[in-house]
Amino acid sequence: MDADHSSTRGLSKTEAVAFLDAAAKDGPRSRALAALLVHTGVRISEALAATHDDLQHDTGHRVLVVSRKGGKRAKIALPAPVLDALAAYLGASTAQGAEVITNASAQTDAPIFTTSTGKRWAASEAFRTVQRLARAAGIEGQVSPHGLRHTHATLALDAGVPLRDLQDSMGHADPRTTRRYDRARARLERSSAYAVASVLS
Repeated sequence: MDADHSSTRGLSKTEAVAFLDAAAKDGPRSRALAALLVHTGVRISEALAATHDDLQHDTGHRVLVVSRKGGKRAKIALPAPVLDALAAYLGASTAQGAEVITNASAQTDAPIFTTSTGKRWAASEAFRTVQRLARAAGIEGQVSPHGLRHTHATLALDAGVPLRDLQDSMGHADPRTTRRYDRARARLERSSAYAVASVLS
């Protein structure tokens, strides 16, 4: 695999909004998963492995503690749209915000994302849900959970998040992995050639 290139299909900002809207219409579980994947860039395996115990507070931030590759634990900041979606899915009061999310289940080691019978949501089923939501949003082409991770990365870069901060958020050990998302944006207007030409003119 080329460490400097990503062939994963990410969503544009317009497509990401449409995807999140489709997920919200589909139901609380779909909305919660879509919000978590798009807004935080966590891997689908990290999202599905998370338990109620993993929803925590840290220095004024609400976080999800996930198990990264290699067994490392990382704290992922949860912005308001994710907290609202999780609260709605877990039956917590959005008026009280995320304060009650950690108390939404008596069995705190239970997985956050479950089937109707309470079993952990299988990755294959979550994958099919992402594809179905993409179709419902009118998005053409193959969209995968990893594509939503790619979407988070490119939208973060578009918003001005430094590569090093994105690398930390995404849990990339190798900075070249993060650079793939930057190059995938194909922003020719950011070419150094223009900057040098400007200096020399």
